[in-house]
Amino acid sequence: MNLFADIRTLVIDALTQMVSEGALPEGLSFDNVAVEPPRDAAHGDMATNAAMVLAKPAKMKPRDIAEVLAGKLAEDARIDVAEVAGPGFLNLRLSASVWTGLVEAVLATDGYGRSAVGAGQKVNVEYVSANPTGPLHVGHTRGAVFGDALASLLDFAGHDVTREYYINDGGAQVDVLARSVYLRYLEAHGQEVAFEDGTYPGDYLVPVGQALKAKVGDAYIGKPESEWLVEIREFATEAMMDLIREDLAQLGVKMDVFFSEKSLYGTGRIEGALEALTDKGLIYEGVLEPPKGKKPEDWEPREQTLFKSTEHGDDVDRPVKKSDGSWTYFAPDIAYHFDKVERGFDALIDVFGADHGGYVKRMKAAVSALSDGRVPLDIKLTQLVKLYKNGEPFKMSKRAGTFVTLRDVVDQVGADVTRFVMLTRKNDAPLDFDFDKVLEQSKDNPVFYVQYAHARVRSVMRKAEEQGVTLTNTPHLQDEAELAVAKKLAEWPRLVEIAARTHEPHRIAFYLYELASEFHALWNRGNDKPELRFLQDGNNDSTAAKIALPRAVAVVISSGLGILGVTPAEEMR
Repeated sequence: MNLFADIRTLVIDALTQMVSEGALPEGLSFDNVAVEPPRDAAHGDMATNAAMVLAKPAKMKPRDIAEVLAGKLAEDARIDVAEVAGPGFLNLRLSASVWTGLVEAVLATDGYGRSAVGAGQKVNVEYVSANPTGPLHVGHTRGAVFGDALASLLDFAGHDVTREYYINDGGAQVDVLARSVYLRYLEAHGQEVAFEDGTYPGDYLVPVGQALKAKVGDAYIGKPESEWLVEIREFATEAMMDLIREDLAQLGVKMDVFFSEKSLYGTGRIEGALEALTDKGLIYEGVLEPPKGKKPEDWEPREQTLFKSTEHGDDVDRPVKKSDGSWTYFAPDIAYHFDKVERGFDALIDVFGADHGGYVKRMKAAVSALSDGRVPLDIKLTQLVKLYKNGEPFKMSKRAGTFVTLRDVVDQVGADVTRFVMLTRKNDAPLDFDFDKVLEQSKDNPVFYVQYAHARVRSVMRKAEEQGVTLTNTPHLQDEAELAVAKKLAEWPRLVEIAARTHEPHRIAFYLYELASEFHALWNRGNDKPELRFLQDGNNDSTAAKIALPRAVAVVISSGLGILGVTPAEEMR
C-alpha cells in the first residue's frame, strides 16, 4: 500500500473526469502532478500541486481549476476536506478510516514499503574498490556503508542489484606492496630492514611476511627482484584481499563480484574497448592544450592517443595511451566499464572518494559513448570523515602505519552504530564522527533514538504476551499524537521511492529518526493521559487495539534499519 500514490491516482482520475466534462482542455499531461505531505502539518494531511502545474498549459487560473477539482475529490469517502488555499494550492484532510486502514495494511502486508518502481532493472553498484595494499581505512568505511545501503535500498525498490568491488591490482602500487612484503619476509628471517619512502611500513604486513616464509622458506633470500617480484605480488595481493574481505565482513558487507583490474591486461580487453570507441570515430592522435595554470615553458606538447570525451559532455578530450605507448590509468577503467555494459546492466553506479571528483565527467563520457547513451552512470562521491574521541582528533592506527582503519572504528562502537552514523549526513557532505556522542543515550544521538523506539515496542510486546493479549491488526486511533504516528508511517513507501530514485540512502536514516520522534512523543503523552498507554491494565481487548500502532512502527523501523544494514535492538542496555 502506498497511500500517497493511491491519492494521486484519485487526483488523476478526477482530472481525467474534468477533461471529459469540458472543465479542462484535452491533451494535458498529468506527469508533473504530485501529491505530497504539506509543508505545514496544520494545513492538512496531503497537498496537491495539480492546479498550479496545469494552469499554464490549460490557459486557466489555478484557483479555478482547484475549486472544481476540490469538489470532485470531496465526493470520495477517503477525503474529509478538500480546501483551496492561496492562488491554487489544494490541501486534503483524510478520513479517520484511512489511518486505521493504513495501520492494518502495514501489519498485514509482507514487506510494507517495498516497491516495484525498479521494475527489475539490472543495476551494478561498485563501491569500496580500495587498492589491495592494506586494510580499509575510515574513508573506505564511509564508501562501503553508503554503497551497501544504496544497493539494499535499490533492491527494496524493485531493482536487480549486483554489488561489485574493483580490485586495483594492475598498477605500480602492487609492485610497491610486493617490495614491502619482501622486507617483512626478510625480517621474518631475522634480518634488520629499513622501510624507505614509497613502501608500506604498517604492522599489518608482518603476518604476511611470516606466511610467505612459511610457504617458500629461504627461497627468495639474496635473490634479485626479477626472480621474486611477480610471485610475491600475487601472494601479497591475495593476502590483502583476504584482509579486506575480513574488514568488509566486520561491517556486514558482502560483495557479489570481485573484478580484477589485472585481468584486463594482456587479454585484449583494453584494446577491444578502445576499438569499440575507434569504430565510433572517438579515438584520434592529437596534442592536448596545456592544463589550466601551466605556463607555456612548463608544458611539453606530446602527441597522444586521445578519446573524444568532449562529444559526450566532458570539458576536454582525455588521453588513453601515452606517447611511449603505455596505457594511461583511464584506459583500463574504460575497459572495465565496457565490460559492465557488455554484461547487460541497465544502469551503473560508482561510489568514489571525494578525491576522485575530477574523474566524474570523463568516466560518464566513456560509458555514454560505449553504450550509445543507453546506460546511465551515476557517480556518487563520499566526503571525508573526521574522527574525534574525548574532544580530540582520534589518532592514527599503529597497525596501519598511516591511518585509522575500519576495524579501529568498528572495534570502538560496533558495526551497527558505525553504519547508522555514516548515513546521518548526505554522502557529499563532510562527516564528524565522535566516538563519545555516537554511544550517548540521548535524543541527540539518532542511532540510540531510533533503536530505543524499536526496543520500546519490543518491550511492550513482551509484556502484552505475558498478559495473554490476542493481537489484532485494527488500531484504535483517537489522539492527534496517534494520528501523527500513522501519518508518518504513510510516508514510508513514498520515501523509499524518492530515496531510490535519487540514490540517497541517508534519507532512510533521516526518516527513521522522524518516525522515532513521533513515536516517543506518543509514548510520553501516555504519561499524562492513561488512555493513550499501550498497555491497558485489565483490558486485553483495548491493549490489543492500542499496540497495533507500535507494532506497525516496529515493522517500518525494522525494514528501514534492514536497508541501512543495522540490526534492530530488542532491548537497550
